[in-house]
Amino acid sequence: MTESVPESPSGRVGPGPIRRGRRRIAIALPNLLTYGRIAAIPLIVAILFWPLDPVMRWWALGLYVVAGITDYLDGYLARAYAQQSSLGRMLDPIADKLLIAACLLMLVADGTIRSWSLWAAIVILSREILVSGLREFLAEVKISVPVSRLAKWKTAAQLVSVGFLIAGPAGDALLPAGWTRFIGLALLWIAAILTIITGYDYMKASVRHLVEED
Repeated sequence: MTESVPESPSGRVGPGPIRRGRRRIAIALPNLLTYGRIAAIPLIVAILFWPLDPVMRWWALGLYVVAGITDYLDGYLARAYAQQSSLGRMLDPIADKLLIAACLLMLVADGTIRSWSLWAAIVILSREILVSGLREFLAEVKISVPVSRLAKWKTAAQLVSVGFLIAGPAGDALLPAGWTRFIGLALLWIAAILTIITGYDYMKASVRHLVEED
């Protein structure tokens, strides 16, 4: 037995079911987790304005870890409960990039990332801007370039490295002095190298698609 769709007085299908469908997508749990990750960004940035206070560092790290967990959970729940949506696919990578970019900027501002390590941060941010521009253009011509396994490793290295760098001096209470920052910077350089490789692969695939489209 099929379910009838409510009609308007004129006999046409009313907009009610469509609006309710859009509302259900907007408030689906995976999307709510993504909204939460975006909302956590200004809180992390605000806390990092007190970089020398170990307590504030731990609070910033705690929020950052929770945000990172939601990055995994929203995708898992969307697949598990068939709640994948265009809204989620758009917001999820944006939330990731905003989180990493905001944290990198604050870590540069407080001197955690300095000297030659600035190049690693510049490479990562430049690649994200480049790939975002390519994705926007490719979306207009209905071309999709899948995320590679190496790109996922790059994202993981970024997330972990920034976590160590946020802990910074507060982490020295658990590890030998200076090791928290050293591990964070080492992983940041690994992420930067993977960023160059995956960025080149993404651009090469994009150019090939565009040439074929022309």
